Amino acid sequence: MPYYLLQLSYTSEAVKAMVGRPQDRAEAASALVENLGGKLHHLFFCFGEYDVVCLIEGTDDRMMAAGVMAVAAAGTTSRTRTTKLMTSAEAMEAMKMAAEATGYRSPMA
Repeated sequence: MPYYLLQLSYTSEAVKAMVGRPQDRAEAASALVENLGGKLHHLFFCFGEYDVVCLIEGTDDRMMAAGVMAVAAAGTTSRTRTTKLMTSAEAMEAMKMAAEATGYRSPMA
């Protein structure tokens, strides 16, 4: 199954709710991901541009999109970014395919 990096920022209302009533958001995220057929490997709160970073193993892009849409529909996020990840082995396969690719002519040739 493919891996995804999900980054999200909470709305100020969501942060206010979590401060007023602390809760394990990893538990809620894990339940959503599992209900869609995937697995939440990690959820980290973080500093910087995003408030949370998740490593998710999903069945496919549609599953991941459904999860992101479900979270967005709840109104608790102000922004999200999803990045599809490749393992090192998958990247090496792509490198080998690229080495054998033909038909592309460089503009510098």
